Amino acid sequence: MQKITPFLWFDGKAEEAMNFYVSVFKNAKVLSVNRRGEEGPETKGAVTSVSFQLEGQEFIALNGGPHFTFSPAISFFVSCVTQNEVDDLWQKLSDGGEKQRCGWLKDKFGVSWQIIPKALGEMLDDPDPAKSERVWEAMLQMEKIEIEGLKQAYERE
Repeated sequence: MQKITPFLWFDGKAEEAMNFYVSVFKNAKVLSVNRRGEEGPETKGAVTSVSFQLEGQEFIALNGGPHFTFSPAISFFVSCVTQNEVDDLWQKLSDGGEKQRCGWLKDKFGVSWQIIPKALGEMLDDPDPAKSERVWEAMLQMEKIEIEGLKQAYERE
């Protein structure tokens, strides 16, 4: 087990969320599903927690009840190599959720994600401050990050 594992609190939807995330990411798998014992007829066999892996990162999710909800103050940053990868993850993760600016989205469970092409970081790290500023300004105008639009801003004089 990795030393630090994200722990997600859901209101009865941990297994549904896990199955959704495992279906979205290509390198993903269910690790475990833990169920209640025989306490009561309405809770018998109910899922208490799950664990799963996405792109080598292990997650634990708990059905903890309505006491806590997700906030954009914590998000999962997904580094993408191609525009196709950005497009695929953006479409799947935002389905039933909320598309936001600058590559951010909230999925249907309220979890925040940043779907970011590696090219953005590379262009922002350019030693020419005018280039990186143009890329920054272009990114601020986007919901889903478009690599071609970033490149146009980067190469513009």
